[in-house]
Amino acid sequence: MSEDPVLILDLAAAAEIGPASAGGKGAQLGRLARYGFPVPDGFVISTAALGLAMAGEDAAGDDPEALAVVRARIESAPLPSLLADVLRDELCRRGWEDTPLAVRSSAPMEDSGRASFAGIHRSELDVVGFDAVADAVKTVWASLWTPQAVAYRSRVGVAEAAMAVVVMPMLKALAAGVAFSCEPASGRDDQVAINAVAGLADGLVAGRESGEEIVLEADPVSEDYRVLHRRGVSSGLPDACAVELAHLVRETAFALDYGAPWFDIEWVWDGAGFHLVQARPVTARPWYTYPALAGQPALWSNGNTRDVAPHVMTACEWVTCRRWANQLLEQGWRIAGYPVLPGAQRAALFQGRLYLNASFIQWEGYAALGIVPAAMNRLLGGHHSEIAVPPPTLRDRVAWLGRMLRYLVKSGGQRRLGRQQVEAAHVASAAWRAEDLSLLSNAELWRRIASLGLHYRRQEGLIFLQGSSGGTLSMLLDLIERYLPGESHALAAALMAGGEPSVTARQAYELQALAATAAADPDIAAWLRSGSDAWQDLPEDNPFRREFADFLERYGHRGIYESYLRSPRWRDDPGYLLRQIAGLMDCDAAAMRARQTQAREAAREHLARKMPFWARRWAEALARTAMRECNDREAARSAFTAYGEVARRLMLEAGRRLVASGGLAAAEDIFHLMPPEWDAALAGQLTGAPLRNRVADRQRLCAQWEANPAPDVVVDGASAPAAAPTAAGARDGGWHGTAVGAGLATGPARPIRRPEEGGHLAPGNILVAPSTDPAWTPLFLKAGGLVMETGGYLSHGAIVAREFAIPAVVNLPGILDEIGDGAPVEVDGRRGTVRRFG
Repeated sequence: MSEDPVLILDLAAAAEIGPASAGGKGAQLGRLARYGFPVPDGFVISTAALGLAMAGEDAAGDDPEALAVVRARIESAPLPSLLADVLRDELCRRGWEDTPLAVRSSAPMEDSGRASFAGIHRSELDVVGFDAVADAVKTVWASLWTPQAVAYRSRVGVAEAAMAVVVMPMLKALAAGVAFSCEPASGRDDQVAINAVAGLADGLVAGRESGEEIVLEADPVSEDYRVLHRRGVSSGLPDACAVELAHLVRETAFALDYGAPWFDIEWVWDGAGFHLVQARPVTARPWYTYPALAGQPALWSNGNTRDVAPHVMTACEWVTCRRWANQLLEQGWRIAGYPVLPGAQRAALFQGRLYLNASFIQWEGYAALGIVPAAMNRLLGGHHSEIAVPPPTLRDRVAWLGRMLRYLVKSGGQRRLGRQQVEAAHVASAAWRAEDLSLLSNAELWRRIASLGLHYRRQEGLIFLQGSSGGTLSMLLDLIERYLPGESHALAAALMAGGEPSVTARQAYELQALAATAAADPDIAAWLRSGSDAWQDLPEDNPFRREFADFLERYGHRGIYESYLRSPRWRDDPGYLLRQIAGLMDCDAAAMRARQTQAREAAREHLARKMPFWARRWAEALARTAMRECNDREAARSAFTAYGEVARRLMLEAGRRLVASGGLAAAEDIFHLMPPEWDAALAGQLTGAPLRNRVADRQRLCAQWEANPAPDVVVDGASAPAAAPTAAGARDGGWHGTAVGAGLATGPARPIRRPEEGGHLAPGNILVAPSTDPAWTPLFLKAGGLVMETGGYLSHGAIVAREFAIPAVVNLPGILDEIGDGAPVEVDGRRGTVRRFG
């Protein structure tokens, strides 16, 4: 005997079973309720109920007369007895026999990212009593077979006619409407658009009235909203309530999909608070861009970001950096006086990974200073195409010169400010680390987290150092290329070898010194090789212990993939460092110093033969300045990472408190929550199942993302995400990439996917890596050469390879799978080639 179908779903069941049975509207309302948002109580009549009513009926075709017959048949027939019984029982159980109800359509594809079906299907309001509800349900069902519904399904490619029905009480409404988490006409991500009317919004939603338009804009630093303008007949919604609604809409959108938080949300305001009655993805969000890029595809690349953020980003990691990325990429152009596009979003998530808008980066470089797209792409790295730019006019050239002079005048002050803020960051972080967080109340803890976030985003000098350190390097490459075509990258790398070390190189040199200290003490050497992490158990007067403690004091804020707040810091987990020190005991530091000197002198001799005296002196001066700028970039990264360690400490304290209160299963779950959720959870406003549900759903989403590789390039506007070639593509017996470190190296290849696998790398091996962040730097001390799947001339791996004079070639996607472990290879840092031999 077959079981009776499930005909009635509460909102929790609707969220769990999904749109196939609960329809798009029902499933989405279930999710909102599951997350604790202010959603009216209600239930869903599943799609199976319509299946009972239509059993054996043929409702195919698009002939208007035939469709009218189908509608009439549905509306005149009684409800299936099984449905009638359970519907009557549900109304009675809820005490809704005399309650005015809304009976609303919820087709499976309705309110989805693919199709909204807005205004296509019927919904009935102020329905009272079982008989009226039964008639309303049939009216909603019948609306599947109107000519407009059939035509819409055909246009969006939906073959099956199915319908669930949402039933919920009518709400008292002083104002109601639809709010968009982005500005729908332009696509601006920093604006919220509210359409509002006094009373209920059924006329607004159906398109019968326009109501009042309220547009709000977020501050680029604090992300607080302010009303920009109000147009149309007043809805009676005060400005303060509009701001409250904007924040609620943004929080709701991010909770539903923090990677693509663009939704339109129906709301009701009863004078005391807001209720959400529908949420659907914005299905046709325009690309908000410069007029010059209109008609060109939006190119999103992870060629640069994979160096520091190769893995999936959690909700807190993405939300706290998405606006900061705009600051990073805009500031240099602003200093030069170029009018950047306000409100443009330059970073995005695809499959949970971080991408930058390469179209924006190329255009702004060209429009602001005349940097051609090809040159910008070499600095950025990646495999995206060049944008089309118009030929320059005399006016353009004059503007470029003016902006360059302005940049040169103003950048010095910003650079000095940035260096001051580097020092201040480490002093402040040390003081904050010493604070006893147990003495703070929950409200004080939240204020500390919020104030740190604002402080972080207000570090204009640090932001300048991090995001605007490629100008001189670009000038150096152009100068050398003019006299030595095809050799600029290798020669620039050689000129910058050695010299004043960056903070990342210094930490590597200090690790090397620690290895020498350990090697001089047989007991310590044996202890390190044993794999023990208990360095604090060593005698307090032991030289190695003292030096290692000093190292952690200076660099303990760093860690493996330190860009992620969830990543432990070396101060908390120094085991990786100790293993690297053990591996460095056999390395020859003098050989690396000699290699740096040899590379630098060889480059100078070559330039002396090919370039005039003035150009050679100018190139050497540019190399020194470019090296300082690259060092500044690394120093700013270290300073931001120091602030990140403090943020991680505060967040884990919040996580532990929420575990104690029963809100979270583990303190680390806090990294799957976003700032408004931290605030609400610490205040006791977001607790229990809604809090845990948000975490659990995001953990599942991150696991799905991590299991699926992301393409190197995503092209918005194409029929599907377009990936760059996934293999490096050997040609003429080798692979051709971007040379970032001079010289020639041969040796066995060691493909290593994570820095923890660095124990397999022996001195002189060729390190083949997907990308590198500062945690990989100790491996550079052992590597004879470096090959990377990603990266450009300003990537971390390129900067450190130049400093260490390691032959290095980057931007070779897929080469990890092309070169086998132990295969003999040659890395030619002059030609940018990798060749397998033997």
